[in-house]
Amino acid sequence: MKYNWDSKPDLNITPLVDVMLVLLAIMMVVAPTLVYEEKINLPQSSKTTKLSNIPPIHLVIDKNKKLTINKDIFLLNSFIDNFSLYASKFDKKAAVLISADKNLDYGTVMLILSAVKQAGFHEVSLATNG
Repeated sequence: MKYNWDSKPDLNITPLVDVMLVLLAIMMVVAPTLVYEEKINLPQSSKTTKLSNIPPIHLVIDKNKKLTINKDIFLLNSFIDNFSLYASKFDKKAAVLISADKNLDYGTVMLILSAVKQAGFHEVSLATNG
């Protein structure tokens, strides 16, 4: 028996590919239904700590650039200069809610926002209609 050293064996990988595709299909069907649940122990909260009851400051700007803060009326030009003096009677931890007319330009609203920030308020929110 003579062996031919120049011949190369043929590898048939079709059955291997078929098996791998079947395994992949099984994993794709089973994987979304697996639920991992981990038991954790959450810490207990302290029942003695209460949230502060500081009333928020509502700042409303209409389309004529008239500002109203908790029923006190200001004009835009006088507001920017006098807000830090006016804000001294409020707690700096109070939330400031700014409601501006949608027809105002961006610069006017940012000017009011910067005046509120410079007065020392850190929790400032812009109100939306949604």
